Amino acid sequence: MITDLTSPPSARIGGTVERVQIGARMEKRMVQVLKGLAEFKDMTLGELLEEIVLHSFEPVPGHEGQQCASPHSARSLQAIADLKKVYGMEHGKHDSYDFTCDNPQPE
Repeated sequence: MITDLTSPPSARIGGTVERVQIGARMEKRMVQVLKGLAEFKDMTLGELLEEIVLHSFEPVPGHEGQQCASPHSARSLQAIADLKKVYGMEHGKHDSYDFTCDNPQPE
């Protein structure tokens, strides 16, 4: 539970974090692009995902829910475009709403 959002970040976080293993299924080509980007940025996949998520939580001026901060430099954006071509990933930002799974997990 978050209790103090007014303190500086360093006072809230303390310098160390506890990481947990997650079980998440993602579209295969998207994972390939993410792994390639993590390697390009000399980060682990987990660190890259944390960076993306934290930036997506930061609002920027504009309509509510329409914009978020991007963690990617112009150089990283070009690497993403190149990796998407290499792995044949043509998905846009809203395409995941229409994804269907051809190999669903058993219930």
